[in-house]
Amino acid sequence: MHNFWDGPLPKAGERTVKDMESVLYDTKSGMDPNTPLYFMYRALSKNERDAKWLEDNSLRYDITVIPANIVGAEFVKTKGHYHPNAPCGRAYPELYQVLGGEAHFLLQNRNLSDICVIRATAGDVVLIPSGYGHVTINPSRDRLVMANIVSCEFESEYEFYGEMHGAAYYELESGFIRNPHYPEGLPEIRVIDSFEIPELGLKHGVPIYSFIGGDILPKYLNVPKILDTVKAPQYQRFLKNQPKIV
Repeated sequence: MHNFWDGPLPKAGERTVKDMESVLYDTKSGMDPNTPLYFMYRALSKNERDAKWLEDNSLRYDITVIPANIVGAEFVKTKGHYHPNAPCGRAYPELYQVLGGEAHFLLQNRNLSDICVIRATAGDVVLIPSGYGHVTINPSRDRLVMANIVSCEFESEYEFYGEMHGAAYYELESGFIRNPHYPEGLPEIRVIDSFEIPELGLKHGVPIYSFIGGDILPKYLNVPKILDTVKAPQYQRFLKNQPKIV
C-alpha cells in the first residue's frame, strides 16, 4: 500500500469468502470461508485540510485492494452494487482510478438493456455512469489496487446482486459466462477500453486525489443531473452504446 498511498492508513475492512457467498459462481469452491478476498480502506485523506474539504463537500476517497485469486473457476471480484437516485432524480455516479494492476469494471444498467466491461490498467480513470450497477474484477496474476471518489449522501444497494447471485455474467478463467439466475434475452457484453473525459478533467495518469480542493467534483458526484448537460463526446457515445472515437 505504501507505493500507492503516503497518508494515514486506518485498519482495512475485509470481504471474506463467506461475505461473498451469495454472489459467487461457485459456492462450493472449497476455500476457507474466512479467507479475505479483498480489503477496503475507507474515508482516506492525507491531511486535515483535505479531510475537511471532503467532509464539507460530502465526498469520500477510498482505496480497495484485490489480491490475485481464483474462487473455484472465477476471478476474484467485488460484491457489486447499484446506487440510488439523488434528489435531482439521477442515480449517483462514482469515479475510479486504477493505481496498480489490471481491472475489469463489469457494468449493467437497471433494466439490463446494456451490459459492458470497461478494461483499465494502472493510471486509467473510469466514471461509473448514473444508473449502472458495477462489479470490479481482478483478471490478472497481480494485485489490483484502485481508488474511488464517491458521494457520502447515500448507501450502496447490494440487494439485487445478492438476490440474483451476482452480476449478469461471471468472469471465469475460460472467459465470461452468463449467470443462469437472470432472465433470458440478456444482451451480449460489449467490451471497451477505459476512456478519458477531458471535459470533466478526467485524464489517464492524473491522480484523482488531485481533484480534492477543486470545484467540479462535488457538483456532478452529488448532483448527477449535471452530467446530462456535459458536452463530452466519449461519455455520450458510451451511454449510446457506440464505439469510442479513435
